[in-house]
Amino acid sequence: MARPKKRFQQLLEEIDRTPWGPAEQALVSDAVALALEIGDERLEYEARMRQTASANMNGATDVMLNSFAWCLAHHDADPQRFPADLDYGGADLMWQFKWMASALRSSPAFSVEQISAVLDDMEAHYRTAGLGLSGVLTARFEDAWDAGRIDDAETLRVQLEATPRDEHSHCDACGRSQFAGFFADTDRDDEAIRLVEEMIEGGFSCGEEPEHALSRALLPYLRAGRPDDAKTAHLRSYRLAKDNPDNLRIVANNIVFAAITGNEARALTMVERHIAWLAHDGLNVDAHFAALAAFALALDRVTAAGHGQTPVRGADSAALVPLFGEREGVWSAAELAAASWAAAERIGNAFDERDGTDGHARSLARMRALGSVQYDVPIRSDAFVETAPASTPLDADGWFERAMNLGQYGAEKETLDALGRALESEDPAKRAQLLSMRIGILVALDHAEKAAEVLPSRLEALRAAGLSAQADLEERLGLATFGLNTPESAEGLERELGADDGLPAWSRGDLALSRASLHLMADETDAALDLAERAARHFATADDARLSNTTTLVALSAVLGKGDLEAASVLLERFLAQDDLSIGHRARALQTRARLRGGNEEYALGAADADEACRLLAGLGATSALGSAHLLAGALWEDAGDPEKALARYRVTSRIAEQEDGDRAGADFRLARAMLAVGDAEEAAELFGTVLEREEQGEVPAGSRAMTASMLARALAAAGEFGQSVGAYGYAAELYGEAEQHADQALSLLERAKILARFDEHDDAIELLESASEIVRKDPEAIGTLADVLHNLGQAYGGRQDERAFALFDEVAALAQEHDAGWLLADVTDSRGRALGSLGRIDEAVAAALTASDGFAGLGDVGSAGGSELFAARLLAGNERGADAVPLYRAALDHGAEFPQLREVAALELGTLLESLGRTSEAAEVRALLD
Repeated sequence: MARPKKRFQQLLEEIDRTPWGPAEQALVSDAVALALEIGDERLEYEARMRQTASANMNGATDVMLNSFAWCLAHHDADPQRFPADLDYGGADLMWQFKWMASALRSSPAFSVEQISAVLDDMEAHYRTAGLGLSGVLTARFEDAWDAGRIDDAETLRVQLEATPRDEHSHCDACGRSQFAGFFADTDRDDEAIRLVEEMIEGGFSCGEEPEHALSRALLPYLRAGRPDDAKTAHLRSYRLAKDNPDNLRIVANNIVFAAITGNEARALTMVERHIAWLAHDGLNVDAHFAALAAFALALDRVTAAGHGQTPVRGADSAALVPLFGEREGVWSAAELAAASWAAAERIGNAFDERDGTDGHARSLARMRALGSVQYDVPIRSDAFVETAPASTPLDADGWFERAMNLGQYGAEKETLDALGRALESEDPAKRAQLLSMRIGILVALDHAEKAAEVLPSRLEALRAAGLSAQADLEERLGLATFGLNTPESAEGLERELGADDGLPAWSRGDLALSRASLHLMADETDAALDLAERAARHFATADDARLSNTTTLVALSAVLGKGDLEAASVLLERFLAQDDLSIGHRARALQTRARLRGGNEEYALGAADADEACRLLAGLGATSALGSAHLLAGALWEDAGDPEKALARYRVTSRIAEQEDGDRAGADFRLARAMLAVGDAEEAAELFGTVLEREEQGEVPAGSRAMTASMLARALAAAGEFGQSVGAYGYAAELYGEAEQHADQALSLLERAKILARFDEHDDAIELLESASEIVRKDPEAIGTLADVLHNLGQAYGGRQDERAFALFDEVAALAQEHDAGWLLADVTDSRGRALGSLGRIDEAVAAALTASDGFAGLGDVGSAGGSELFAARLLAGNERGADAVPLYRAALDHGAEFPQLREVAALELGTLLESLGRTSEAAEVRALLD
C-alpha cells in the first residue's frame, strides 16, 4: 500500500497549491476516491476536509453538506484521530460549521428547526473546544438577516462588533463586506461605502472579496451621487466574479447596476452569459431568487428601451424548464421578464413561508421599485446595435434585383438565400441569370457536383429565353464558364475562344470573361487583363451594362495583381463616376477604393468609402458582408486617429460576428483596443479578459493569446489595477516564451518590471530585466527592444549605484549611433549623467547631461533638453556650486517656455538659489515669471 499512499500525499500537495476551480475539484475527487480505494478513514478525512472547502468555493452545496457531515461525525467519534484542524492551510472543521447554516438557509427545503439545530450544534462545539463565539454570532447574524428578521440581525450585529475577534471570526475582507451589505439593505449607505473603501484601501481580499463587497456598494454609490466610483466598482467586481458560478449573487448585483444606469444592452448580455448558472447549484435557491429578480428587472428595462422582442439566448435550455416552464421556441426579453418575476415570487413565497416573515417579499418589492429609478452611467462595452434596415422585396422581381445586387457584390451566403425567392420568377431570362449565379457560387464553394446538378435547369431556361447558342456552348463546356478551375476547363475555353466568330457577342464576352477569371486565379495578370478588355468590348456590343461592369471589376483585380496602384486608382475613380452601377457593384468598388486609400495613408477618405459601403450593404440585407465592411471601416478610422468612430464600427462587427457565429474574439479584440484608445480602460480590461477566455477555450495558438494577455495587462494598468496587470504581463511572457517570440516576451517582462519598480520592488524588477536582456538577445532582429531593455536595466543599475550600468549605456549608445537613432542617443546620455550623479561624479554627470540637452534640442525636443539642464543645475546647486548652476537654470527656463510645469519648477528653484546667493533683485525678477 506504500505506493498508493505516496500518490495520495502527492495529490494533497497538488490540491493545496491549485487555485479553486474545475481542475482543483477534479483533484479533490481523485483524492477521495483513492482514500476509499486504500481503505484508510484517516486519509479519507484529510481528503473530505478539502472536499468541503472545495465544494463551498465552487458552489457544490450538496457535496459540501455530505462531506461536512461525514467529517463531523468522525471528529465527534474520535477527536484525536480526526482533529478539527489539520493544519494544512485551509479551513478547519469549526470554521466550516459557518458554511453549513448558510447552506441550509439557502434552500427552503430545509426547515427553521434544522437551521436552528445546526446553529445550536455549532455553538456547542465551539464551547466544548474552548473557542471564542465570534464565528457563532456571525452565523446567527447571517441567519437573522437572510430570514428578514432585521431587528434581531441588528441586535446580533452590535453584539458581534462588541465581541473580541478570534481565529474563527470572519477575515477583515469578509467581515467588512458582510456588514456593508447589511448597511446597504437598511439604508445606511454612508456606512456601507465606508466599510468597502476601508477594505479596498487596506488591500483586504478573500475567496470572493473584494468583488462581493464592491457589488454591495453599487447602489449606495449611485444614491450618494458618486457615479464614477460606482462604475469603477462595477467593472472591477464583475471582472473578478464573472467566471465562477458560485458568484451568482455578485453577478446579480452587477446586472441590477447595468439595468438602472442606462446600460440595458450590457444587462441583456450579462443575463445571457449567466442564465445557465441558475442550474449550477440546485440547493443554492436563495441565490436563484436574487438572480431571477435581477434578470426580471434587467429584462423589463430592455423592454422599456424598445427591445422587448429581442430573443434571450440560452433561456430555452432544458435545465431551466423547472424555473420558467415548458415553451416552444425562444424566449423574448419581455416574455422572460414576466417568467422571471413569477419564478422569483414563487421562490420568495417558499422562503417566507418557511421563515414566518415577509423578508423575501420586501426584497422583491425593493427590486420592483428600482424599475422606475434611472442613473446615467454610460458603459460602452455593450450597446444595442442599430443598422439601416433592409427593405423586404414584395415579389419575385424584387427578389431578383436583391439577388443580383448581392451576387454582384460577392455576398455568397445572402445571395443563395435570396435566390430561393427570386427563382419564383416565371421570366426564363431572369431564371437563367439566377441559375447562373447559383452554379457559380456552388463552384466557388467547392460544391462542383451540386453545381452540375443545377446546370440542366440553367440550359433549359436559356433555351426558353431564346438563347440556344449560349445553352449549346455551356452544354459543351460544362462548368468551365462558371469558374471551375481545372486544366480541362482552361482547354475547353481556349478551344471555344479560338472559334468564337459565329457566336453572339454576349457569348463571346462570356467566354473571354470566364478565361480571364481563370488566368486571374493563376496570377497570370497580363493575360487576364487582355481577355477582360476583350470581354468588355463584346458586352458593350451586346449592350449589357451589368456584365460590362463586372468585367471592369475583373480588370481592376488584374491591375491590382500587377501592383499598379496608380492605374487601379484611376480605373476605380472612372468606374465609380458611372451612373449605371448597381448597388452591389458600387459597394464592392467602394470597399476596394477604401483599401487603396488606406494603403496610401488616406485613412479618413478610405473610412468614408467603407462607411458608404456599409450603408449600401445594410440596405441589401448582406449581414455577413456587413460585418467585414464595418471591420474595414473601424480599422481605417482607427488608423485615421479617430478611435471613437472605430469603436462604433467595431461594435457592429462584434454583434454581427455573434449573430453569424463568426470570429467574435477577433472583433472584440479590436473593440477592446478602441475602448482603451478612447480612455475606457476598465471596459477594455473586461473585454480583453473575455476575449482571452474565449481564446483559451478555443485553443488559440500561444502567440495570439499572448498578444491578448499583454493588451489586457495594458488595460489593467491604465485602470489602476497594477497588481492584476503584473500577473497578466507575467502570463503574456509565458505564452510568448511558448511561442518562441523572444522580443515580445522580453517586452512583457520589461513592462512587468516597470510596474514593480513603481512600487519600490526594485530587486524583483532588476531580476526581470536581467531575464529580459538574456531573452531578447536570442532575436538578432529586435534591435529596438534590445535597446529598450538594456536601457531600462542600465537605469535600474544606476539607481543602485551599480557600475554595470555604464557598459549597458555604452551598448545602447552604440546601437543608437549605428541606427541613426538620435533621440535614443540623447536619452541614454541623459541616463548616464544621472547614474554618474548618483555616484558623486559631478563634473562627468553635468557634462553628460548637457550633451544630452544639446542632443534633444538639436532634434527639436526642447522639453527634454530643459529637463536635462534642470538635472545638471540641481546637481551643481546641491554640491555648493550655486553660481555655476544659475546659467543652467536659466537655460532650462528658456527651454520650458512651452512647458508650464518645467518652467514653474525651474523658476521656483532658481529664485531660491539666487536669494541664497544674495542676488535678491534677480530672484524677484525670476519669481515674477510665476505670475
